[in-house]
Amino acid sequence: MSASTGGKSTTSRPSRRQVLLGGAALTAITTASVLGSHPTARAAGTRGAGAPLRGDVFTLGVASGEPDQHSVVLWTRLAPTPLADDGLGGLGRRAVTVQWEIAHDERFRHVVRRGHETTGPEAGYAVHAEVAGLEPGREYFYRFRCGRFLSPTGRTRTAPAPGVLGTGLMMAFASCAQYEHGYFTAYRRLAEDEPDLVLHLGDYIYEYGPGAHVSPDGVVRDHRGPETETLAQYRQRYAQYRTDPDLRAAHAVAPWLVVPDDHEVDNNWAGYVPEHPQPNFAARRANAFRAYYENMPLRRRNKPTGSRIRLYRTVAWGSLANFHMLDTRQYRDDQACGDGWKVCEDAADPTRTLTGDDQERWLLGQFRRSRARWDVLGQQVFFARKVNDEGAMSMEAWDGYQGSQDRVSRGWVAAGVRNPVVLTGDVHTHWANELKADYSDPDSPVIGTELVTSSVTSGGDGADSDPADHPDLQRNPHIKFRSTQRGYVRTRLTRHELRADFRVVDHVTRPGAPARTRASFVVADRHPGLTEVSPR
Repeated sequence: MSASTGGKSTTSRPSRRQVLLGGAALTAITTASVLGSHPTARAAGTRGAGAPLRGDVFTLGVASGEPDQHSVVLWTRLAPTPLADDGLGGLGRRAVTVQWEIAHDERFRHVVRRGHETTGPEAGYAVHAEVAGLEPGREYFYRFRCGRFLSPTGRTRTAPAPGVLGTGLMMAFASCAQYEHGYFTAYRRLAEDEPDLVLHLGDYIYEYGPGAHVSPDGVVRDHRGPETETLAQYRQRYAQYRTDPDLRAAHAVAPWLVVPDDHEVDNNWAGYVPEHPQPNFAARRANAFRAYYENMPLRRRNKPTGSRIRLYRTVAWGSLANFHMLDTRQYRDDQACGDGWKVCEDAADPTRTLTGDDQERWLLGQFRRSRARWDVLGQQVFFARKVNDEGAMSMEAWDGYQGSQDRVSRGWVAAGVRNPVVLTGDVHTHWANELKADYSDPDSPVIGTELVTSSVTSGGDGADSDPADHPDLQRNPHIKFRSTQRGYVRTRLTRHELRADFRVVDHVTRPGAPARTRASFVVADRHPGLTEVSPR
């Protein structure tokens, strides 16, 4: 499936931004000019297809993910007609062979691996190529070819070797991109930052039918098709989101680590409990998970089995960081007291779980084994305690599962985790929180830090304000920052500190807004908590 080749290029390279963000055309070219005369190139084509492929097949772009020290997943999905109602992208039912190659340089003068994968309707025409034999801590470039068509170029990176701290990691994370609520400008600005790694913390798509979920600023573009329930509908919805060029740019710039939240399946679902009664929610879950796997750069071991998918996992970045990616939907008990914001005694029931027993045991074990400088939890819902002026808390967040909240936070303290940091999406607002051993005691020690990203679009434009004036910060003194503008969080992790820049765009109801840093905070090594610093 793979082979090595070598060679050095002395020609000057275009910048990454020119290669990855310049809107490179999906050009029909000859086999010889793409991948040379390698045997896998000559073998590519379609099987049992009849007519040759017509129209560009790489309309959904490329992606990579799940990097370790020697391998990475390369992803694409073929769809010459991406919004086809059958979810098969206009390809009907045929087997298609797709070539891939990965190189040290953008011009592919030094290709280090080549191979091919066969895909078809049973996979939604998705390709997951697990490329091994790579060097640790190295940047690579990759692309695909199918028939006459060449994909855009993607940039990826392997993790450093175990024991290596390195010079630092630029990591960005994002969440909540409702296609109808705005343009994905924040993804474009994230891509322009050229991070080494991207975390997506859920609500990559929204399941609603057209106009069913309207932001305060209205609907600027419509969902195609009804509310997603069937496999074809979920496939079509992912394809519609992937046609957005800003999202494609963010995927192409760096490897991603992903976890879903609720809208990849159904709003506010919990375990096998949907938001509203449904005749066969398990079947809908199975369709949603299958489409999620097909459309994300995940490893084959993450492929779902029926209505179950194993997504909690740890990805190590040398000795600098462990990324513990959590699933806070699939194993949770139903939300207490009917969901929503409530004063609810059941929320404190220690037997209630957000993570499920198996995932909790796994996570506490990861804490005990960790020797990383930073242990980062990539997860979906608000972790810190937050009460409103009636004393109510969100039953959907960790506050609705205080036994889980307490066991996880005490678990990292007991394990001696050096620097615990929780990353969160879901709430469409930027927050910076200090995590306390006992939120009822103002003098209780700070035991960790939580960074919460706003949405990419969900909720419309949002508005700027002075966060110090907001009652949430006055009622919850461990919360240090809040902003309702759209955006993402950019971080830099080094052996000495984690710096977080809360990036915002002023509008999403029209495209093209610049990004700026609304606030910046530093977490120092061995000193949990937040120090505000000058934005940059």
